[in-house]
Amino acid sequence: MSKQFSDLGINSQLQKSLAELEITIPTDIQQKTIPVLLQQKDDFVGLAKTGTGKTAAFGLPLLQLIDMDNTNIQAVILAPTRELGQQIYNNLVSFASNLPSISIAFICGGIPIKPQIERLTKDTHIVVATPGRLIDLIKRKAIDITKATYLVLDEADEMVTSLKEGLEEIVAELPKKRRTFLFTATMPGTIKQLIQNYMSKHVVQVSSDMETVGHQGIDHRYVIVEPIEKLEVLMHFLNSKEGERGIIFCKTKAAVNKLAKNLAINKFSSGALHGSLSQPIRDRIMGQFREGHIHILVATDLAARGIDVKEISYVINYHLPDVYDTYVHRSGRTARAGAEGLSLTILQKEEAEDLKEFEEVLGISFKPFKKADAQSIEENNALIWAKRIFKSKPNHTVSPDFKSKIHTIFHHLTKEELIDKLLAHHLGQHANPTQIESEKPKRKKK
Repeated sequence: MSKQFSDLGINSQLQKSLAELEITIPTDIQQKTIPVLLQQKDDFVGLAKTGTGKTAAFGLPLLQLIDMDNTNIQAVILAPTRELGQQIYNNLVSFASNLPSISIAFICGGIPIKPQIERLTKDTHIVVATPGRLIDLIKRKAIDITKATYLVLDEADEMVTSLKEGLEEIVAELPKKRRTFLFTATMPGTIKQLIQNYMSKHVVQVSSDMETVGHQGIDHRYVIVEPIEKLEVLMHFLNSKEGERGIIFCKTKAAVNKLAKNLAINKFSSGALHGSLSQPIRDRIMGQFREGHIHILVATDLAARGIDVKEISYVINYHLPDVYDTYVHRSGRTARAGAEGLSLTILQKEEAEDLKEFEEVLGISFKPFKKADAQSIEENNALIWAKRIFKSKPNHTVSPDFKSKIHTIFHHLTKEELIDKLLAHHLGQHANPTQIESEKPKRKKK
């Protein structure tokens, strides 16, 4: 019989909030984590893949442990990106809907700091923050975390690799007598070092569903392509998934921009997401993706953290990641909340050997994905060409006289005859505007 949240020790107010959110059955990581955080006093490490309910695993007990009569900041939750921080904040606010006395604040970079300083003048129990902005506020003496009794590090593996110095500054500001809750999807050496350096010797560690990468619902596939056909193969796949949401991962910001531009030219419903974009633009793109106004997100690895969209049906590795752990995070964007999903890696011949190493280290099996044949690619390119024409806006600067001359040439043709001639002309062209130059794959770092 499945456990209920009441069995885990969650109080009636939080149970009511969960019922209103239609959350009834605890996930595996929640069942293993919540009783430990509520009943024990030790530091805690939770090892679980993305999409398994980690926010509720630490958020529910944390809300229950807060002393509402104490107006000091009692808990600091750190997230590596604004998007993930916003997601955590929104979830906590939802969980606390029946705990009106609890005050939660969210602070992050990329937006004006003055409203955040003003917010922190009010009583606050829990702060969700990105490290850079939190350090800025500490230096301005706009926030006091010296009395916080809980520190939560979510997506800690990303935190230590990209924000190590900032993390050290924040930890130095916190009291030594505190409980630290660390959640991570992978356990690289940097995380083990962090646990050794900043957590007590009596650390409770639990893991959930770590036998395979991500969920059982992820179908890991690969397709080998020639450099000149890489974009065409991708676009053929995207057309086969029209109307479904997916994320395409590239290694660099430049590669994201280049691919996103190619997709936009070919009228795919897509947007780019990387760290160099301003926060308002990132928010706009993410909003469009969440609401279904765009279906494809082209992103770097760090920018994609915090994307908690359940209906992502596929993930594409347009470039094989440099390290194994990155693949875990990428593939974990799909098959969330018990759904199924596809993780497709597009390889060049030189990278095929690297994939075997990913299989061995991660304990997964990649199956071949059937590449579209030449005729299918040609037909798909013609469909893309037709969509580009259909979505083209009329040029109102063309003179009526010139437009009349063009009209005279075609006026005697039926619609079907005109389409036949346009298609024949297109198929007779040898130049393919969708092709991009060869990309030389890089070996991953060991």
